[in-house]
Amino acid sequence: MLKERIAGLLDQRLSGHSLPRDFYVDEQIFQADIEAVFETDWLFACSTVEIPRPGDYLTLRVGHNPIVVLRNREGEVVAFHNTCRHRGSQLCLKERGRANRLVCPYHQWVYELDGSLINARQMPDGFDTSGYSLTPVHVQVICGMVYICLADEPPSLERFRAGVTPYIAPHMPDRTKVAFTSTIVEEANWKLVIENNRECYHCAANHPELLVSMVEFALPDDPQAKTQFQGLMDRSTARWDSLGLPHKPADGGIEFRCIRLPFNENTVSFTTDGKPACNKLLGDFTEQDLGSVRMFRVPHNWNHFLSDHIIHFRVLPISANRTELRTTWLVHEDAVEGVDYDVEHLTAVWLATNSEDGMLAENNHRGILSRAYRPGPYAPSEFMLTHFTDWYAGKMGDYVGTPRTAVAAE
Repeated sequence: MLKERIAGLLDQRLSGHSLPRDFYVDEQIFQADIEAVFETDWLFACSTVEIPRPGDYLTLRVGHNPIVVLRNREGEVVAFHNTCRHRGSQLCLKERGRANRLVCPYHQWVYELDGSLINARQMPDGFDTSGYSLTPVHVQVICGMVYICLADEPPSLERFRAGVTPYIAPHMPDRTKVAFTSTIVEEANWKLVIENNRECYHCAANHPELLVSMVEFALPDDPQAKTQFQGLMDRSTARWDSLGLPHKPADGGIEFRCIRLPFNENTVSFTTDGKPACNKLLGDFTEQDLGSVRMFRVPHNWNHFLSDHIIHFRVLPISANRTELRTTWLVHEDAVEGVDYDVEHLTAVWLATNSEDGMLAENNHRGILSRAYRPGPYAPSEFMLTHFTDWYAGKMGDYVGTPRTAVAAE
């Protein structure tokens, strides 16, 4: 019955419009989201520099699935379902930590960092530990970003890897360290959190800190842009070309987006005064004014790669009306806090922006609960919302078994 209801809602959907109400507020459809989207696709988990040493681990929860991502003794990044093969207890209880071996806190079954069970006390003679290794999760690392996939057979990530690597690699994410991490919970559906991020139609009225440096326009030839933006783009692209830095939009279709865009005149970073957030630049950069590589990948992750720092954003659904947003700031591995950067100066813009966006998403969710809600049309500047909702509808169509056909139009 649920799949039939989802199919009916997909039939009602108009591309270029917000989704029918139940896609945002219905708890059963939320569970379908987890199965159709988050248990089938690649998900951003963390940066490799968050787990630099063997035994370092990070945990996250994908729906009802607790996951642990760790670095094994060979230095490889691996991931497992964070559930003991004895009676299912979670193994790693902290968000981050370090362990020589993984020990279940319930009955002390002990696992090696490769997931193999090496001790199961009080089990009978002849008990074969080889049949009780931790259940692995697929892992791929792209430019220091760790992606996991819970599916038995994960989709290919190679188009994404090839598309974004030329933009991100010059920032050398592997030579960074964590400067700060923030986690907040927004009382809104995860899709509303993503939709809010995918447009800047709301920025002028809501994000004074962000717009100190960030240009509102999402395309280098945006027809809404003013003449001075085109001049800024021309000067910036000429400089980037001379440095061999790609900047034109990557061919990501509706799956991912990667582009380098400039900051406003006389600003070089995401700070409240537009000045550098960190004096020690990333990689081999010698110029501060390199704009920002804006990279997004469905279903839940966006990023900014600057000359002086990197910011990762990860969205994880908790329920139909609650969503976790985790933000991580990275600086050069040799940067010294208090000398090269100040944490408050580094984080102020996006801490404020995340808070503002949280209130907007929560207000959006409360309004959608109204019986008067009807899907509304996206503005031309909200084209990335069309991309996202079309992609989402395709995933849900696959889940319910409907063919991918042209979406309805007015």
